Amino acid sequence: MTRLSELGESHVLERILSHNHSGSQVIIGPGDDAAVTAVDGNLVSTADMLVENEDFTRAWLDWGRLGIKAAAQNLSDVCVMGARPHGLLVSLAVPNSTEIEDLEALFAGIVAEAGRAGEDLGCEIPIIGGDLSSSGLIVIAITALGTVADHAAITRSDARPGDSIYLAGTIGRAAAGLDLLFAGVDGDAELDESLTSLITTQLAPQPDYAAVLQMGAASAMIDVSDGLSTDVGRIASASGVHARIDRASLQELIDELLPAARHLAGAIEGAQSGEGTAQAAAEAEELALAWVLNGGEDHGFVASSAQFDRPPVGWRRIGEMRVGNGVSLDGAPVPTSGFSHFGK
Repeated sequence: MTRLSELGESHVLERILSHNHSGSQVIIGPGDDAAVTAVDGNLVSTADMLVENEDFTRAWLDWGRLGIKAAAQNLSDVCVMGARPHGLLVSLAVPNSTEIEDLEALFAGIVAEAGRAGEDLGCEIPIIGGDLSSSGLIVIAITALGTVADHAAITRSDARPGDSIYLAGTIGRAAAGLDLLFAGVDGDAELDESLTSLITTQLAPQPDYAAVLQMGAASAMIDVSDGLSTDVGRIASASGVHARIDRASLQELIDELLPAARHLAGAIEGAQSGEGTAQAAAEAEELALAWVLNGGEDHGFVASSAQFDRPPVGWRRIGEMRVGNGVSLDGAPVPTSGFSHFGK
């Protein structure tokens, strides 16, 4: 294993960029003062970071999966605007003691997720530039660029009363996986697949990029990164409408999380002893519902649209936009209590 301090910046960049594939739209790629690319249409830009001890810890650090996650959270934001990703700018700050093989695994993860998204969306998504620095903590900052050529970008602000609310992908799984990790559950341990798969979703989410193409014209759309209640609430607030979510439409997602909820709540032991079975089951159901409503980082997509006779491939109807404001579950107000970096 070779540490970055033994190689120097030029050799580090040479090693990690060897994993990259230049796209046909790249005129001048990494290596000059700035990149030059050919853009068709309006440019859509977003930036996101992963910061050690805020977004992940070294206790469960997997460099390859971290690269997948870093790419996914940015590509999903571009995709949900109705844009085709155009390229990534990747900036890293890592300790000098970091091993080059770990950094290569990180870049391989970024490139792999960009490749998966590109296959789903029919485009090339190269790394076109970035920066590298030393730091006491690991910080990954990615800027994703995309283009909208033949229609306006889809925003949060055009949902209308009477629109149906649709969900693509999953929600709640990453939040359940995070709670399992905090509880000391090892993703590599011999556990039921229903638990280890949740940890995988937390460490390396897999957004359903292709579903966005199936939706067609949506009045509003958002990436569920901070929780369903929070992100649907953002559409409702920006559009001046009320979002009513139907609990029954979420039951399948809740049921998938019950094994993890039972594992954490100790419901299995209660059921085996014959004591407190009903209470334990109710607690597990409540925890699973909380993950679905408030958990982010699966990077599912929520869209509002005129109701389809049959939902597009990859989407399910979960509610309706109405006159008013806020978010409700079967008519009962739901607080927007998803993730916030600063607690509000």
